[in-house]
Amino acid sequence: MKLFNPVTLLLLLVGVAMVAFVLLRDPAHRLPPVESLANYQTADAPLFLPEDGRPRHRLHQLSAWDLVALPRAARFDAPMGSEHGALTYNAQRFWEMNEKRGGHHTGDDLNGIGGMNTDLGDPIFAVADGRVLYAGEPSPGWGNIVVVGHRAPDGRALQSMYAHLHRIDVPVGATLARGDRVGTAGTANGYYPAHLHFEMRESDGVDIGAGYSMLPLNRLDPGATIEALRGAEDVHLAPPPLPTALAREEPWNRLELSPEDAAKLGDILGGE
Repeated sequence: MKLFNPVTLLLLLVGVAMVAFVLLRDPAHRLPPVESLANYQTADAPLFLPEDGRPRHRLHQLSAWDLVALPRAARFDAPMGSEHGALTYNAQRFWEMNEKRGGHHTGDDLNGIGGMNTDLGDPIFAVADGRVLYAGEPSPGWGNIVVVGHRAPDGRALQSMYAHLHRIDVPVGATLARGDRVGTAGTANGYYPAHLHFEMRESDGVDIGAGYSMLPLNRLDPGATIEALRGAEDVHLAPPPLPTALAREEPWNRLELSPEDAAKLGDILGGE
């Protein structure tokens, strides 16, 4: 008695061949490599954000944790030149129409006063306290880009973008103070004379986009935004963190002492 007739055997062989084809084409053990930020704040890279900081999609939505972790910025200043942006000029202002590019300019092109490539390698500074959301090269025409997220005094989630950099000096995830160096002015791989393409945005995601557009979308006037957020009092620029935290009216800040412990604490403080 035959165990398999020819038709059954043929179907069995076809099934085995199909399973073998699938396994060879996409084996189950082929797992994606572990991604890491590979810096002093080493951690698994966020979703869609590999170690070079470049999103795999044109739009990278920030998580709730990313938004909550944005440092609150008390004051904003210019990203290039001396204090308040002296010794720089704006070669192409925000929202100027560029017929050749077919759109409005989405940022300010900041240059050293010497022009052309005299400012190649000049330092670029973070405009406010913030957190690095992106650091990489999305395309040759953009060159190196750093995007820093900030929490404005009024609670808005803002971003400053520094493009065409010659070098990036900060890793993704780093927390920056106002005036920290993010990189140096560059040429975007020789596409342009050295300058900084600087943008300000109001956004809860990282979308690199284009340098020219017919719609402003989430872009803000960089000069006007910096000017509006520049006026913090000196005492508010860097308040000491512990007294500031203890001064808040939060239940977990209230220290409940027994009368005996309160008396002991009074004796200790009074004796200093």
